[in-house]
Amino acid sequence: MPKHSARLAATAGVAASLLLAAACGAGSATPASIDLGPGPAKSGTVKKDALSGLNMTFVSYGGAYQDGQQKAAIDPFAQESGANIVQDGPTDYAKIKAQVDSSNVTWDVIDTDSIWAQAQCGKLLQPLDYKVIDKSKVPEGLTTECSVPAMQYGMVLAYNKTKFGANPPKGWKDFFDTTKFPGKRAISGNPGDSAPGPFEAALIADGVAPDQLYPLDVDRATKKLQSVRSNLVFWKTGAESQQLLESGEVDLAMIWSGRAYAAVKNGAPFQVSFDQWMPVMDSLTVPKNAKNPKASMALINYYLGARQQAKLTELTSYSPINTDAEPNLDPLGQSFLTSSPKVADQELKIDSGWWAEHQPEMIEKWSAWLGG
Repeated sequence: MPKHSARLAATAGVAASLLLAAACGAGSATPASIDLGPGPAKSGTVKKDALSGLNMTFVSYGGAYQDGQQKAAIDPFAQESGANIVQDGPTDYAKIKAQVDSSNVTWDVIDTDSIWAQAQCGKLLQPLDYKVIDKSKVPEGLTTECSVPAMQYGMVLAYNKTKFGANPPKGWKDFFDTTKFPGKRAISGNPGDSAPGPFEAALIADGVAPDQLYPLDVDRATKKLQSVRSNLVFWKTGAESQQLLESGEVDLAMIWSGRAYAAVKNGAPFQVSFDQWMPVMDSLTVPKNAKNPKASMALINYYLGARQQAKLTELTSYSPINTDAEPNLDPLGQSFLTSSPKVADQELKIDSGWWAEHQPEMIEKWSAWLGG
């Protein structure tokens, strides 16, 4: 599945029309009070008609992902709470800033990149109210002061099982070993998709211990990347990465798990190694100066429910973030869930706080290497 920066390819015309619709449906006056019922909060629930007549806007990246969000959580929340919810998108950070700076915020809940959300906590985004949002079923370490995960997937190593099935690559060191595993390798060529991925993989391959990755040694990482540059094929979008597997143009790929799943489902002879896979998340956030923050918190709380998360996974292939979620998937789909204990145990720990602080400069450095 495509990630945030790749998903921003929606046309300006579509975005403008959606924004106009949102402006017409959002921005109602703050109600005198919102009674969500007695506590404590329980994810996946909302008091019947608690938000009756309230206009809200939910913003995400469009496509099958936002359709899945709408069917799994947003529409059911509207039906139960009584709120009128308009869909808008794609997520646009410049628009968020413009709304917050002008104190004319029309977006209520926004699906954003998780690292961006950390960087904007207390700036463009407001702290979440964990008295209204039940995070007890979200794995420890995934929530922050201003965000909760919307779903999870991963940056994984995919390999051609026809070519390497007898002796498959098992981690990022093997990905960079062109002698033992010859062939073309696919990696992201999009400057905005540097976190996490190429730098961490290159350093692991160069012998850096997983718990010693940060701060990232960019010079060392790019030197390692340069050593295999002639073997690299760069993809700009999730769709491109998937096509590289399906066409057989590459033998290995650093790819988002959802796109690898889609390629395999379409018949590509690839297998995924989850050894040292890197977690990637979108986050649900509430902009500063939102008109109805308590209603926004209620929607997020509902979205985090086990039933809603299971349905979202069934519709999109993204992994649920509620530990009680039990999506009904075929064996192939189950094998790609990054939330399963077997896969989760192989995760490479990413320092998202470090990335939140350094992402702009890292994007510049990744862009410079790509253009070099």
